[in-house]
Amino acid sequence: MPTIFDFERPVIELETKIAELKSFANEKGLSLENEIATLEQRAAELKQFIYGNLTPWQKVLIARHPERPGTLEYIGAMITDFVELHGDRLYGDDAAIIGGIGRFDGEPVTVVGHRKGRDTKENLARNFGMAHPEGYRKALRLIKQAEKFGRPVICFVDTPGAHCGLGAEQRGQAEAIAKNIMVMSALKIPIIVLVIGEGGSGGALALSVGDRILMQEHSVFSVSSPEACASIIWKDSARAREAAEVLKLTANDLRGMQIADEVIAEPLGGAHRDKAEATTLLINAVRRNLAELKGASGDELLVARYRKFRSIGVHLGV
Repeated sequence: MPTIFDFERPVIELETKIAELKSFANEKGLSLENEIATLEQRAAELKQFIYGNLTPWQKVLIARHPERPGTLEYIGAMITDFVELHGDRLYGDDAAIIGGIGRFDGEPVTVVGHRKGRDTKENLARNFGMAHPEGYRKALRLIKQAEKFGRPVICFVDTPGAHCGLGAEQRGQAEAIAKNIMVMSALKIPIIVLVIGEGGSGGALALSVGDRILMQEHSVFSVSSPEACASIIWKDSARAREAAEVLKLTANDLRGMQIADEVIAEPLGGAHRDKAEATTLLINAVRRNLAELKGASGDELLVARYRKFRSIGVHLGV
């Protein structure tokens, strides 16, 4: 059964009525084109109103939609000759982060990203996209390899946060995240960050130090998930909806604060409603930004990246 959120039910009910009316007209040989056209117009207007006025919490729900395209789907659509690479050469492999090499528009690139599961079995295998230290060290190994061979890097961010279990802490979770942030800050290659779903806490930051941070329209990016924030601030995770309002986690919020460099439009209703169109919009944004970055030298990239991140959080005015 497809996932339907409460705020979407009026649209789904109207679309169901349209489908039933079309089926009835075909079965009985009736001409109901005017009635169907009227309902389709109402449905289009209703969708535009609902999805054009989503609350932050509703955007969180869409960002988490189980049918939303993820890292593997986008890699399959935009990267040719992709070869996945495994392991951090220190402890092991982590299925919550995938990475490898391939070609984008015929040019060699390195790709890394979080990967959630599509069903219970895969969710468990990939730890719901919550990486362990070895996952971040694998990503860093591949990104440093990219600098060695002069390949641009494309990072896909989609995680509720880094794994916070005892084993992860014992293996240096905080150090692994901090080292990624430090090393990525100084790499002399173009780095494009794509927030395609959830960008939660340090688990997202570990793959988010780039020359361009691009967010899909219904993605979110914040210091913590709404549930975690509500638990910390109010000792009540049930207040997650309220936390989402104050976290300023939507793509438009982050673009306004100059954290995100660009908001990538999505099909009406979210990327899961038209995966082909969502992929095309994403590819076009990557192509345009990568072309701009490839014209800069390594030193120019470093200066611009430094200025970008140093300017975040600077308050101008009284």
